[in-house]
Amino acid sequence: MRVCVCTVVHHPEDARILHRQIRALLEAGHEVTYIAPFRACNAVPWRQISPVDIPRAVGRRRLRALRAAHRALVEHARYADVVLLHDPELLVSLPREVRARTVVWDVHEDTAAALAAKGWLPAPARPVLRPAVHRLERRSERRHRLLLAEEGYRSRFRGDHPVVPNTTYVSDTPPGPPDGRRAVYVGQLSRARGALDMIEMARALAPEGILVELIGAADADVRGALREAQREGLVRWYGFVPNDRALRIAEGAMAGLALLHDEPNYRHSMPTKVVEYMARGIPVVTTPNPPAVDIVDPAGCGLVVPFGDPQAAAKAVLRLRDDPDRRTEMGKRGYDAARARYHWPVHAARFVAQLEAWANRSADTVWEPEPTTEPATEPEPEPVPER
Repeated sequence: MRVCVCTVVHHPEDARILHRQIRALLEAGHEVTYIAPFRACNAVPWRQISPVDIPRAVGRRRLRALRAAHRALVEHARYADVVLLHDPELLVSLPREVRARTVVWDVHEDTAAALAAKGWLPAPARPVLRPAVHRLERRSERRHRLLLAEEGYRSRFRGDHPVVPNTTYVSDTPPGPPDGRRAVYVGQLSRARGALDMIEMARALAPEGILVELIGAADADVRGALREAQREGLVRWYGFVPNDRALRIAEGAMAGLALLHDEPNYRHSMPTKVVEYMARGIPVVTTPNPPAVDIVDPAGCGLVVPFGDPQAAAKAVLRLRDDPDRRTEMGKRGYDAARARYHWPVHAARFVAQLEAWANRSADTVWEPEPTTEPATEPEPEPVPER
């Protein structure tokens, strides 16, 4: 099967797109053409894919990238059995050559709800765009195949669409116990994701000798604050690091931070970072957005703090620092839960089978129910890419 994957918004080394979905396709023996902003993100393509470089859509600067993606799709999608799109912008005016193929939209977020968190979008435009987004979703559902990243996205659509959850690779070897010196965050840094809260939390923790490490790219409106916090020695900010290496940096930390604000887009979206922390035996400190609480509380693998309360987050980290037995037990329980329910290869096999069925023009969905709570036994596969 030949698959053409395209994004103009996401980093080419996005964890879901590259490290999960494309890796699963490559390991299944399929060919992948990947249209993405490689040079704009200083990213080196994997040798196993056919890369096509385009500009990146950033903020209000999107037209040039969309035109380049349009041309790239005209040239490359005609040879594909499946065209896998990761940005709703790409659905607005698909080339005729693409519409004749099997087009799959991978729905990453609640697009309409996410408008509120896009700082580059003028506030008066957000309520105007929301109905347009809903119309685009309805039209796309009629014309294309949909994959959903969350069970909570089902209510936005009339049909029954398969879910590809944002899970992670969980090693069959349990991680070591978390130490008492570091708190980490892995992911995009923005106001809504708690970037400024984590700076204030770090300010409270600095006298205690606890280092806060932030691993991820940052929105423009918080970069200045992050640079200043780094100059003050409050945080160690790495910038963007590919997901596999970012999680290796995080290993051994005593707390994994997920201080999302109470935004509509987060109320039914599982924070992938929570599962990634659990998979590496890191106790979680999270705000009470429902999907995070639904994971952390039953597993007993973390602490929940109020929205927008950096002091409460700092106190939670100190509680973990002062109780080594508790944080070790939380780390173990988190790992066990992640291994049982959130091991990506279990979902990867069904993801690949679904695309194969659609490539064969099968109307039947092959997606199966969520796996049981019994842990998977296969070891984590060796990475496909050579960089």
